Amino acid sequence: MFERFTDGARRVVVDAQAEARELRHHHVGTEHLLLSLLNGDGDVTRAAAEHGLDASGIRARIVRRSEDPLDPEALSTLGIDLDAVREATERAFGPGALDLPSGECRGPKGHVPFTPKAKKALELSLRHAIRLKQKAIHEGHILLGLLHDDEFLSARLAAEAGVDVPALRAHVERLIASRAA
Repeated sequence: MFERFTDGARRVVVDAQAEARELRHHHVGTEHLLLSLLNGDGDVTRAAAEHGLDASGIRARIVRRSEDPLDPEALSTLGIDLDAVREATERAFGPGALDLPSGECRGPKGHVPFTPKAKKALELSLRHAIRLKQKAIHEGHILLGLLHDDEFLSARLAAEAGVDVPALRAHVERLIASRAA
């Protein structure tokens, strides 16, 4: 599939790993792909900005979500109440028992793996390219993949930022169509 990616689309994928490393995340998720795309300077990045989606705003949202090394949202999907676990742990072991020691580096070393949802978003970028009768996968197709499913953190971050996601998708599709013409 990656042989169909343009240089710009490949840059988005490669730079997403750098974004994850910089944020000290142990995975590359849809949020890192979105952040990488928004750091570009092409027409898709400009279209996203016109709709209120920019790298600095998304980065701030990602940082706020990842300040706690334990992901309360992910744990709640497993039926685990992080606040209850934290309270019980601190009662047994003292305040801050779940905190990382100061100065400990949490950053990943080596390859940072893509999450299943990030892989799915990239697969959806291929499907969008095919649906739009395009042979190559551009940054616009990646953005369509990242905004395709409301379960993707990238789509939720865009919505939280006040973006009219269907309007942005439509704008990107018009850009893609105008390139093909």
